[in-house]
Amino acid sequence: MTFKIDHFDLDAFVKSTIAEDLGPTGRDVTSESVIPADAVFSGVMDARHECVIAGLPVAEAFFRALDPDVEIETLAGEGDSVPAGADLMRLRGKGRAMLTAERSALNIAQNLTGIATMTRAYVDRIDGTGCTLLDTRKTIPGLRHLQKYATRMGGAQNHRLGLWDAAMIKDNHVAVAGGVAEAVKRAVDAGVERIILEVDRIDQIEPGLAAGATHLLLDNMEPDMLRQAVALAARISEGRVPTEASGGVTLETVRAKAEAGVDFISVGRLTQSAPAADIGLDFAQV
Repeated sequence: MTFKIDHFDLDAFVKSTIAEDLGPTGRDVTSESVIPADAVFSGVMDARHECVIAGLPVAEAFFRALDPDVEIETLAGEGDSVPAGADLMRLRGKGRAMLTAERSALNIAQNLTGIATMTRAYVDRIDGTGCTLLDTRKTIPGLRHLQKYATRMGGAQNHRLGLWDAAMIKDNHVAVAGGVAEAVKRAVDAGVERIILEVDRIDQIEPGLAAGATHLLLDNMEPDMLRQAVALAARISEGRVPTEASGGVTLETVRAKAEAGVDFISVGRLTQSAPAADIGLDFAQV
């Protein structure tokens, strides 16, 4: 199995997750007491509703960590849209190991597939507008790289990965600095190359761009105001500075905001509020 995400250690993630589940004794007392040591199980993981798949290689890693000889056939690709009832994975291996890995494998597949499924719905809703969907940093601690991977499988692009790869100047930074121009100037003077400036008023755009902002985040603006902001930013920067709508975006409002002419729309609920996909796994003793 080849699966790699930059800045993410899959082996360490699997190991720590299993250790959390097994606790201080390192034992699955239910499987040990109920399932014979030599029992062999076969199983099928399936989708209980239509969804966009993400995370099957991670689920596979849990089973392989506990039974290196497990036989696994993956039946759906990452980013595939599958119908209800579709088989996603077939397994055959040690019964105890399968039962011990089951919950962790399902948890991650359900979470990531849920994110990819919601993301695809937003991507489809803005299709044809020329606008690109972005995720945010509103992720579960420890799962950022996986959840952002899932948004990519759904068709979005990643925003900042963290606090290190771009400056994002928000209202609290502006308040302390004394204004958008001073806040941006401080980031420029510090040598930061990517400077995202969040504004919620039209009159903040010109001083922010003049000070050196390289990306404009238009927060909580309705479509009419977004059009004004986009037009002003294009005129001042001669089209060099991309614009992004953000704040309270829903599936019902996203297309109107996209049609206002912004280059990007960021949606926090993709990773913050996506419901887990209904994915099941049924075993039978061989």
